[in-house]
Amino acid sequence: MSLFNQQALNGKRILITGGGTGLGKGVADFFAAHGAEVHLWGRRGAVLEETTREINERHGNRVHYQTVDIRNPEQIDAAMSEIWEKHGPLTGLLNNAAANFIAPTKDLSPRAFEAITSTVMNGAFFTTQACGKRWIADKITGSVVSMLVSWVWTGSAFVVPSAMAKAAIDVMTKSLAVEWGGYGIRINAVAPGPFPTDYAWEMLSPTPESAVGATQASEVPFGHRFGEMHELANALIFLFSDGCDYLTGQTIAIDGAHHLAAPSTFVGLTKLSDDDWKIIRERSQASTATSKAARSV
Repeated sequence: MSLFNQQALNGKRILITGGGTGLGKGVADFFAAHGAEVHLWGRRGAVLEETTREINERHGNRVHYQTVDIRNPEQIDAAMSEIWEKHGPLTGLLNNAAANFIAPTKDLSPRAFEAITSTVMNGAFFTTQACGKRWIADKITGSVVSMLVSWVWTGSAFVVPSAMAKAAIDVMTKSLAVEWGGYGIRINAVAPGPFPTDYAWEMLSPTPESAVGATQASEVPFGHRFGEMHELANALIFLFSDGCDYLTGQTIAIDGAHHLAAPSTFVGLTKLSDDDWKIIRERSQASTATSKAARSV
């Protein structure tokens, strides 16, 4: 159920990174339904094209896409310039793109660490910077919202690179709220609890043995259930709409009090054996290979 009328985001032009699938795709549909022009970035052109087609069939030609690897600052800058030139300035940015998988930290390779942190931390920073510097130069206001996790407050074993990178974006949110506040630019974040999406759940809970607190609805105090897309979308529509200009520098949990209860992290994975981890690694690698194959289409 939406809390807002269908004109709540009229006149808004919002970029969603990682917008072709999962949470990005879900909230893009709600943004378009409430009047926004939506721009989607991701690395899989065919997936972005299909998502754009699906949403436009429901809500008119409100959605556009670009194939962008946000680990590459040059690609970010070129794509951002293209939006400004062809469509006009953005009014909002949703830093949603992410990478993550469960693994014992002692077994992580430098390449695996870089794959996660370069997408989550570097990508969010460079996209925010590219957007913010244009707003400042054009003397216009804007709003940035980043998708984080409750591990920014607690940390979490077995997803250390992601927890580190998300914590960095939490600090960026607080820092830029002060630095850019004088320009009328608001910087906030949300920390969703368990909102299952296909690929994320394949990486975070690939086997029955790996289904622990962080991915179990039964551990959520409010309703013992997963979050629903309209609940997340309502929070984001509020943050991007007019009328909450005084709200900035905040990371808001939307998790049914999950992070206030234990276990809301991956602590349960300490019980797994080496054989369990071998199976998890094999399944995660298979899921990654499927995703990479889709990017090459």
